Amino acid sequence: MKQILMVGAGSVGGFFGAHLAKNNPNISFLLRPKTLEAVKGKGLTIRSAGGSFTIRPPVASDARELPKPDLIVLGVKAYDLDEVMDQIEPVLTDKTVILTLQNGIDTEDRLIARINRDCVVGGIAYIYSKIAVPGVIDHYKKGAVAIGELMGHESERLLAIRDLFTAAGIPCHLSKDIRRAKWEKMCWNCVFNPITVLIDDHVAKALDHPEMTSVIRQIVGEVAAVSAAMKVPLPLDMPERVVKATQEIRDIHTSMYDDWKAGRRTEIDYLNGFIVKKGRELGIPTPVNEALTAMIKTITEKEQTGLGRVRIEGAVVQPISFDRAAIAALPEEHQLDVATVMPGMNGRGVRLKGLLDVPALAIDADHVAFHAADGKYSACLTLQQAKEYGVLVYELDGASLPHTKGGPFRLVTPGLGDLCANVKGVARIEITKGPGRDTRQTTCPPTS
Repeated sequence: MKQILMVGAGSVGGFFGAHLAKNNPNISFLLRPKTLEAVKGKGLTIRSAGGSFTIRPPVASDARELPKPDLIVLGVKAYDLDEVMDQIEPVLTDKTVILTLQNGIDTEDRLIARINRDCVVGGIAYIYSKIAVPGVIDHYKKGAVAIGELMGHESERLLAIRDLFTAAGIPCHLSKDIRRAKWEKMCWNCVFNPITVLIDDHVAKALDHPEMTSVIRQIVGEVAAVSAAMKVPLPLDMPERVVKATQEIRDIHTSMYDDWKAGRRTEIDYLNGFIVKKGRELGIPTPVNEALTAMIKTITEKEQTGLGRVRIEGAVVQPISFDRAAIAALPEEHQLDVATVMPGMNGRGVRLKGLLDVPALAIDADHVAFHAADGKYSACLTLQQAKEYGVLVYELDGASLPHTKGGPFRLVTPGLGDLCANVKGVARIEITKGPGRDTRQTTCPPTS
């Protein structure tokens, strides 16, 4: 194996790839644009207590611009796999080997199903490192890999990969049962990745509370039940093994914690979420993993913005946004048939009183400004006018109000007379102290 393509230069791919490339000119990197720019400009740097160094390898965001690889090492997140497969497919040959270093269980099977040939070697990364900034990786602990053929045999390609890693000073263990080894790491990941996020602390905080012992046992028990149903039985003392293996890394956070703090997407769907999904398919209850998945998604996923949502902000205790489903779920007493305010239209609207009752308004708030998404139009009403006359139309013929009708949210104020407001494409409702921005003409436009 001469030409090696590293896919990704994050905390895993960056560390192992840089060590492989330190004394090997045949290592190239496939990178995202932001990381590509950083590595092109300043190189790829590893900062570690054992010594720091910088490499300047061949890099590109298009695999076709790099030497055709004999070995591809995937160092990206599990959720990036589909995109990565699209990127590497043009450079695959009948002899290309792919080594996986992702968390999760199904990476190898997804690759084989897509490529339809025996080209995958399973791998596990044991490392604690972080992305300091694009192109700079801070390494703290460990830095080893385990690799194995999915069928358990010792192949020439497996030995060749081991030699590459050991030549670079990276401990590389050959596993005769890589699937089981991946499930064992899955147990650890499903425990400590979500827990460190929930407690907003390092793993020792969980280890040192006796109440967590039974929780850890339940999480691992559900993982082991799913694993056994998928023909990979785990040791009965797996919960104890998970706790014991964690004692020497008590001070660390986890990759999920670091991703959350950095505002990046987490791998929850490929860890606890995978257990929940497979549990449903196999008829195995996984209530603790289901709870962890739901809580992590709630904590870590950013508030949705953009088309299809309207946000109430300004003089409020806490800004809040609504989509069509959230508005439709408001009490029925605030809902109305659009035909009563826009004759000939079959749809639904919500009285602004019901909408404005949801956020806690500032004590002295007295006006409401409704802003169109394009920022050109707005109308301001007193809080009393908005609550008494305002209607936000959000549905037409059972679907979202179309743009052609002023959707997805349109303000109308039937009964307000010459002071009426009609704003199409409302995206922002601003509570103000005193009058807010108002671009209305002196006469009210028609509401059709």
